[in-house]
Amino acid sequence: MNLDKYKHQILEHGNLPKHVAIIMDGNGRWAKKNGALRVFGHREGVKSVRVITELAGELGIKELTLYTFSSENWNRPKMEVSALMNLLVETIKGEVDDLNKNNVRLTVIGKLHDLPKGPQKSLLNAIESTSKNTGLNLNLAISYSSREEILHAVKQINKDVLENKINPEDITLDMISDNLYTKGMHDPDLLIRTSGEFRLSNFLLYQLAYTEIYLTNEYWPEFREMSFLKALENYQSRERRYGKVSEQINS
Repeated sequence: MNLDKYKHQILEHGNLPKHVAIIMDGNGRWAKKNGALRVFGHREGVKSVRVITELAGELGIKELTLYTFSSENWNRPKMEVSALMNLLVETIKGEVDDLNKNNVRLTVIGKLHDLPKGPQKSLLNAIESTSKNTGLNLNLAISYSSREEILHAVKQINKDVLENKINPEDITLDMISDNLYTKGMHDPDLLIRTSGEFRLSNFLLYQLAYTEIYLTNEYWPEFREMSFLKALENYQSRERRYGKVSEQINS
């Protein structure tokens, strides 16, 4: 199907997710398959980020969260981590003008202070530069661990209890959400994972409670416009019940 026609069909159907989260997996395996070094897979993956971000904005999706670099990724070979950090700086600096042009706001979740000074500075500058944009919120999970995020929330709430600001019996689910890195964000409606893996990899464990999951065998560098539209079309065909039965939803 023609790309423009497919986009029109998706928009005409409606029922688009407000928030899409993506585990961008398979850069290294894509590079190996193509006889290249892993860093070339990461560079090709940046092209997919650019394409999907632009398309998400065009379709009116409000939030796009990309699993960019996990806390566990620091355990990769030093050469690869260094190349990833350099690529991050290069990419952010090169994309800020386009983000502003497309009214995209950049945010980050995770332990930003774990990053080297160069990537930290580039990210903070880009966040500040795009902070007044009102279109798509592009949220990068960097040096991110969902378990650490939940632990952070528990510690914050415990601190309030010890300071007699709240009683333990008054702790609510909303209070937990307000102490997560994603405070103020809608929980993901759709999670996409590329490369054929079947796991969450410590990503948004609390926020994904009722998220629809879409898995594809495509490696992230192969995941482009048609792939994203297919994922959205699949989402549009689903019935989100939140523990209820179909009859309750339809009534």
